[in-house]
Amino acid sequence: MKLYNEGSISNFDFWSGAKDKVKYLTEDEMSTIEGILEELYPDGMSETELNDLFWFEDDLIAEWLGHEDFEAIMNRNDNEDED
Repeated sequence: MKLYNEGSISNFDFWSGAKDKVKYLTEDEMSTIEGILEELYPDGMSETELNDLFWFEDDLIAEWLGHEDFEAIMNRNDNEDED
């Protein structure tokens, strides 16, 4: 069974590995991703599909945001912490 909820991915309660990934993303980046997902999935996606996308397709998400891979996003945030 698939359940679809209205709402923003910024307010979504991610779990497991996806929860660890989204903490590296800004609100603007989440908004950009949401716009892309609305175009790719006009009928929506299940909570599990959304969570799994962030968990297992993190490099794809990074590419959507103009980065080589998700590690570049993580390193960006680590470098900001050092300043």
